[in-house]
Amino acid sequence: MTANSMRFREFKMPDVGEGLTEAEILKWYVAAGDTVSDGQIVCEVETAKAAVELPIPFDGVVHELRFPEGTTVDVGQVIISVDTDPGAGPADAPAAPAAAAAAPAPAATPEAPAAPERQAVLVGYGAAPSSTKRRPRKAQPDRSASVTAAVQAELNGAPAPAPIAAPVAPAEPVAPVAPEAVPGQARPLAKPPVRKLAKDLGIDLATVVATGADGIVTREDVHAAAAARLAPSPVAEEPVAVAEVPAAAGAPGLAARETRIPVKGVRKATAQAMVASAFTAPHVTEFVTVDVTRTMKLVQKLKDDPDMAGLRVNPLLLVAKALLVAIKRNPGINAAWDEANQEIVVKHYVNLGIAAATPRGLIVPNIKDADAKTLPELSTALGELVGTAREGRTSPADMAGGTVTITNVGVFGIDTGTPILNPGESAILAFGAIKLQPWVHKGKIKPRHVTTLALSFDHRLVDGELGSKVLADIAAVLENPKRLITWG
Repeated sequence: MTANSMRFREFKMPDVGEGLTEAEILKWYVAAGDTVSDGQIVCEVETAKAAVELPIPFDGVVHELRFPEGTTVDVGQVIISVDTDPGAGPADAPAAPAAAAAAPAPAATPEAPAAPERQAVLVGYGAAPSSTKRRPRKAQPDRSASVTAAVQAELNGAPAPAPIAAPVAPAEPVAPVAPEAVPGQARPLAKPPVRKLAKDLGIDLATVVATGADGIVTREDVHAAAAARLAPSPVAEEPVAVAEVPAAAGAPGLAARETRIPVKGVRKATAQAMVASAFTAPHVTEFVTVDVTRTMKLVQKLKDDPDMAGLRVNPLLLVAKALLVAIKRNPGINAAWDEANQEIVVKHYVNLGIAAATPRGLIVPNIKDADAKTLPELSTALGELVGTAREGRTSPADMAGGTVTITNVGVFGIDTGTPILNPGESAILAFGAIKLQPWVHKGKIKPRHVTTLALSFDHRLVDGELGSKVLADIAAVLENPKRLITWG
């Protein structure tokens, strides 16, 4: 390893989730020239599961940020380079992925003949100067110029010009254009590490403009080709502009009337999970409307109880407790379907998921071992879960391993719905809005607090009897919360 490579350390995008392949850079907390220390948070990224802050694993000065905010980066790509020995003076930093082609070396003069360049090829070794020279390659037609001219002629409606026999030197320096791969063309010249880099980046060496001596493709050439491939192509944009239909006079353009939002991160993962769940597990949804007047009175009493002072007490807390009691009485509902082994896996613990709408999309963090918690402990865990989700700090571990879920659609004024199962779970409970409605109570019509519950379940492992018993038990507890004691 060279001293330069030891001095400049590169930090790659880690796998911050469970087997995730990419992450979006949300925010940089440092800039080039900033001093960083081991463990310092340098950026925030969003995976398909959550937003995560990344610490740098070494000390030094930030040399370069490889990607801007808003860029989706594959796991394993370098995102930041750090100079770990800034006091050593200037040195050549490692090339960035989007680096331009290397500048040509100055020509040799009689007074100062050019020295042979020594390139490291293995650890501790270098390429020794050789007295032999590579035989000059035969002149090849400038295929890039002919291809470019043909495309331009096609756009202008003119016949394509004949291929140029020999390259013509431009009057001013221009950016090199990658040639088209031609069958039968000589194999491009490149060293093994460069060939591996091109393979990893998905670059065909036949399409890379070589700037090295004797037509050898360098690492910088491959990086430049990769950057050019990501850049928008003006040739591809031309036909779109020509085919665009002009808007009617006085009418706003279509672009001004529509907004396109890229589907990525949490929203993309949610969409994929919901489609997979909807078309994998046969959903069944049952409904029940229940008088929860006594539950609302209990909520008020708990708010006034000194033992619950400072805790989050609301109807959702008692709905969660009612669901846990129902699961205890009907453990078969807390299960999962193992497709590979064709088995039903009954869980003897409850990781209670709470669906939460956040600016980044819908997430379902869960309370671990919720069935083992007392009411104050459950209230504390519920408050922390909701607060963390609203701040966007929910970690992937908080969303893994859920067994059953509650979605509180009532906070939006919705009576009920048919929720889709969280993947890997067998049941989800929708809790609707609580409203004062006329209700027959003790033989008389009175205004009572009423809500509607909906339970969706996987009919492969939960039949109608089991699903109905669970929903009936939840309703019975909310109608008469004393059952929390007698059944709990």
